[in-house]
Amino acid sequence: MLLRLPVSVSEAQEYLTEGAVPIGGATLVWAGWQQDGFPDQAMSLRRLPEANVIEREALGAAVVLREIDDRVPEVLRRAAATVGTGAVRRTATVGGNLVGSTLRCLLPAALVLNARAVVLDTDRVHETDLAEVLAKRHLLLGLRWREPLVSGYRKLSGEAGGPPPLIVAAAVHADGGRHLLRVAVRDGHEVLSDSTGYDVGTDTEQILNGLQGTTLGALHATGWAVVRHHVTELLADRAGR
Repeated sequence: MLLRLPVSVSEAQEYLTEGAVPIGGATLVWAGWQQDGFPDQAMSLRRLPEANVIEREALGAAVVLREIDDRVPEVLRRAAATVGTGAVRRTATVGGNLVGSTLRCLLPAALVLNARAVVLDTDRVHETDLAEVLAKRHLLLGLRWREPLVSGYRKLSGEAGGPPPLIVAAAVHADGGRHLLRVAVRDGHEVLSDSTGYDVGTDTEQILNGLQGTTLGALHATGWAVVRHHVTELLADRAGR
């Protein structure tokens, strides 16, 4: 297998045209290749500058999870810190977790940031929404978003070999003269995401009632209890700043 390491977008597009298979950190594909056979060419974006950005409003797809720090919003930093073991986080990438994994621990965090995906095609680089990236398995270059006022992430403990643990992510955004609360929940392998707007100074209970009137209100009692607790803490944190 020939491993391609492009250093420019045009070079990466050339390798894609030649049939190179994107591999991210290879944590999710190596076992399959050992069983089914290796491709003739693979491509890692680890030397591509556009895929290695870590900024307050942008994160590259080739960034390994252990490198994600307080340069990005708290919700993304905490999400990355809970993925797998330390050994996994030293190798697994943002793009691999979002596009290559079925668990997608970073997805709720990206959704509450209302992140846009930067995608690399053979003929262009463009932005699209995360739903399209996941459905069509595009080659992700990175994520872009607008910094929230406050954000947070909670992942419940789970048993080895058991179902994926519940994840709740939330972020508060400025929305004109109002605020917008975005919440995303991973329940099993399903991810729900919705939002509610509110005026500055609105009582927390009213905000929760608004959120319960969205699709998130269909969560089971345990899930809603976690959402309620997490959002209450987040709004209290916001009020204290």
